[in-house]
Amino acid sequence: MRARRYTLVVADRQTGAIRRVTISLWPTLGTIAGILALPILMGLGARWSARATIADLQTTSAALEVENASYREATGQLANQIAELQSAVNQLGEHATVDPAVSRAMDKLPALVKSRAMGGEAVPAATASMLNSAFGSPEAALGVLSDLLGALGNRLESVRDNVERRHKLAMATPSMWPVAGWLSSSFGTRKDPFTSANDFHPGLDISADYGEPVVATGDAIVRSAGRNGAYGNMVTLDHGFGITTKYGHLSRIAVGEGQAVKRGDVIGFVGSTGRSTGSHLHYEVWMNGRLANPMSLLTK
Repeated sequence: MRARRYTLVVADRQTGAIRRVTISLWPTLGTIAGILALPILMGLGARWSARATIADLQTTSAALEVENASYREATGQLANQIAELQSAVNQLGEHATVDPAVSRAMDKLPALVKSRAMGGEAVPAATASMLNSAFGSPEAALGVLSDLLGALGNRLESVRDNVERRHKLAMATPSMWPVAGWLSSSFGTRKDPFTSANDFHPGLDISADYGEPVVATGDAIVRSAGRNGAYGNMVTLDHGFGITTKYGHLSRIAVGEGQAVKRGDVIGFVGSTGRSTGSHLHYEVWMNGRLANPMSLLTK
């Protein structure tokens, strides 16, 4: 069946010119239908494109949620580490303060004694170059910061251990007078009170009233407590770090072997037992197995 054809006649009234345009029905209707359908097709395409974009956005959002959860967990761990470091810093501040007088006494301790109070040091693992390379991605930055905080934590633990050791040494240093009295005989060469001959006096004689309390001059463990020849009733304290103190001629002993005592605790009472000419305390200080002059450490 042949397609119907139509002729359109266009006349110009001024010139009388006539133009004829012949069109086919179905092709023309098809063109018109295509023109009308084009917006619809464009809308459908835009809709399909929007669906694809939304799906991509949903996938990206899910990935971001997972990544954010990971970052939240990592930052939470970092926050905990920072809090622990802050707590450690506070503890260091509490332990780092040493009485100036005791500090001066500690300065006079032999190097070997002070070395026993020193610990090792941890070296931070992170460096400036590591930090510079870390900021290529958030994951790398978090990783390096976490490692750095861990290294700083180890370093701080080492420093805290050293501070605690120094604090223990300060408390153990025999820097206070063991009894209230007056010095009647010094450390070193003197005349023997029984023979009047020159001899070496290994400690201090501190005269005091009979029964006056005798105190530990630093934190220690009682090594021995009992009768000891010319010393009479004697207490020997082990302060650690190679430091030992002895308290002789006591009228009575107030502690037992193995007992822990603190600076200022009463360990006995002034007497005149053993080789003694009167009521007094004989006090000795030993460091690393050698006698030391107690006066070099006494501050109060």
